Amino acid sequence: MLSLGGCEGKSEPAKPAPTAGEAKPAENKPADNKAAEANPAEKPAAPAEGKKSLTIGVIAKSQSNPVFQAAKTGAFDAAKELSAKLGVEIKIDWQTPPSEDAQKQAQAIEQLVAKGVDGITVSCTDGNVLKAPIDAAVEKGVPIITFDSDSAQSKRMAYFGTDDVIAGQTVMRELAKAMGDKGVVAILAGNQTAPNLQARVKGVKEEMAKHPNIKLKEVYYHKETPADAAAMVQQVQTANPDITGWAMVGGWPLFTENALDGVYDKAKVVSVDHLPTQLGYVRKGQVQALIGQDCYAWGHTTVTMLVDYALNNKKPEKVMNTYDLPIVTKENVDKYDGLWTKWMGN
Repeated sequence: MLSLGGCEGKSEPAKPAPTAGEAKPAENKPADNKAAEANPAEKPAAPAEGKKSLTIGVIAKSQSNPVFQAAKTGAFDAAKELSAKLGVEIKIDWQTPPSEDAQKQAQAIEQLVAKGVDGITVSCTDGNVLKAPIDAAVEKGVPIITFDSDSAQSKRMAYFGTDDVIAGQTVMRELAKAMGDKGVVAILAGNQTAPNLQARVKGVKEEMAKHPNIKLKEVYYHKETPADAAAMVQQVQTANPDITGWAMVGGWPLFTENALDGVYDKAKVVSVDHLPTQLGYVRKGQVQALIGQDCYAWGHTTVTMLVDYALNNKKPEKVMNTYDLPIVTKENVDKYDGLWTKWMGN
């Protein structure tokens, strides 16, 4: 299992972090590591005369989920690159709770505002809970961009991440192919209050409705740790041997080894995310497809957007900013080796 580095509650100078969510799905194409090339918003103009130092607060959902280590690396990389390019010292204040806790995220937003940060980027564990602190921050002049998981009703400036409905549709489309377009599907869904996961479940159900010979068993929610997720899958499969497919809207159980023991020989599996441990499941034939996300850009792009706004008063051109979703299969899995070495700050 990959682990997350702990830098909670400290304002750090720009440097790579320590080891510790698209309009259309793009098939069989590795995600681009060069976020500045992939996202036009990542080319800020030269700064206007004024500030010589900026601090951007970064709040991911949890330090126990390795996808957010990639976001952390991206944020620190962006700060380092932009500091050198623009001649402005850019610091990252990483304020991510150890495990998912919307109240702690709300407190982190308030604390960052009190510190006088120049912008905040946050992945919302619960968009409803975070609406009030986001709105309060914006009213006090601190711009906020959400990544990965949105608070769409808040006053946040923009969202950057996956089109989650399309992600869910893509998971189910690939699973239907693997199942021969018939069978019984269980949806592994993580945190029931997370808006991004709710949207993915919606997408899975929408696509499933197009396949009359595939039936839904149930949506299973759980604590978002590899151990809890793996236990849920194995227990549900044992209790319901009629399940022949798993649509995983997050990769949680696949972040550890042997999570599909007693499952892979009975059911097909398609999951969101494409971490190194997940690639191993694809190679062994235990997972039929992975739907990737540009987790590195969650940090890199949103920090770049906030720096451009702080220095040049330039907002992102769009409110909703998404990217293509690569589909990883046994035929192309080797293309993704090494991607996460950079993303994890190694």
